[in-house]
Amino acid sequence: MKNIWIITKKECASYFYSPIAYVVFAMFTLVSGYFFYNILSVYTMVSMRAMQNQYGAEGLNFTEGIFIPLFSNMSIIMLLMMPLLTMRLLSEEKRSGTFELLLTYPLRDIETVLGKFFACFLVFATMLGLTLAYPIFLSFLGKIEYGALIACYVGLLLMGSAFISFGLLASAWTSNQIIAAVISFGALLLFWMVGFSAYNASPEFGAILSHLSLLDHFDNFTKGIIESKDVIYYLNFTIFCLFLTLRSLESNKWRG
Repeated sequence: MKNIWIITKKECASYFYSPIAYVVFAMFTLVSGYFFYNILSVYTMVSMRAMQNQYGAEGLNFTEGIFIPLFSNMSIIMLLMMPLLTMRLLSEEKRSGTFELLLTYPLRDIETVLGKFFACFLVFATMLGLTLAYPIFLSFLGKIEYGALIACYVGLLLMGSAFISFGLLASAWTSNQIIAAVISFGALLLFWMVGFSAYNASPEFGAILSHLSLLDHFDNFTKGIIESKDVIYYLNFTIFCLFLTLRSLESNKWRG
């Protein structure tokens, strides 16, 4: 555990010694803020029109009017931004020639993988924490369903862990950071869209495609529902990708 923490601290520091974290943080905050502003503007106009009707405003609430569209859009932003955070995790070690040196350290492969994974996850959680400004602002305007809000953030954290684990795997496959980012984005995009094909497939095959979809498992979280099947899916996805990353590191030892 001590070695994992040492690697985690080292990787976290490397993020903030380079402009990567700052650029990703800035872009994520800028784009998510743009979506928040527009969604809030639409919600305000709808509310004003509904207030003219005696019963029109009864069905309005922040969860359906703001949180569901906002967090759905934030998940798309994550899909675009996360490969930028993960592309350097192992590919940079290979490019700089320190990968072979890393393998000779008195560290187990699982400590290296988990240390890098936790470092990226902490950076991601920090980035996500910046968006807490949105519900804090809304709390001054009306009542917030905190259960639904917590479910949304739990869903984003689980989805983010899945993105990071696959990005780490892609980074273990190549020494080129750009290629690692492209592989990560392309594969995650496929897992994101695979559920769309379920409507054109047979019921049995469609159920499989829906189960594999990263997006379908996130829908319940945006509605304030935390179901065990969705949590288990993201955890299994994360663990499986970390397992494949370990196998990839072992193959590098076998080759020499």
